Amino acid sequence: MLAAIGLAGLVGLPASWAQSPYPNRPIRIVVPYTAGTGIDILARATGQKLSERLKVAVVVENRPGASGNIGTDAVVKAAPDGYTLLMTASTHVTNAALQASVPYDPAKSFTPIGPTAIGNLALVVHPSVPAKSVPE
Repeated sequence: MLAAIGLAGLVGLPASWAQSPYPNRPIRIVVPYTAGTGIDILARATGQKLSERLKVAVVVENRPGASGNIGTDAVVKAAPDGYTLLMTASTHVTNAALQASVPYDPAKSFTPIGPTAIGNLALVVHPSVPAKSVPE
């Protein structure tokens, strides 16, 4: 009888008390670019290390298209539970500045975790081209 009363009391406890600690299921890293790109390679290397450290599967899912907006939108629409992560590049911010409409706010729709890598880009021309600036 006491056991039944005790179990009945547990039914009213908040659901969060009954949940396992994070992570207790696979984590998905969405890469909004094609497989084999620099970001994809970084996501796979990071995913492997996360999997080893957290002892759960980490799956990299490529969702390319629309300069990264398709994959990014998929992450915005995912449950905010920490099991869907976005590995992206500078287009995450520049798309919002350059395109009339994007399905997310780069500053408000995400919580940054941290940079994975920093790279530089350069615009170059053959030495025989007299241009010394982008307008030229």
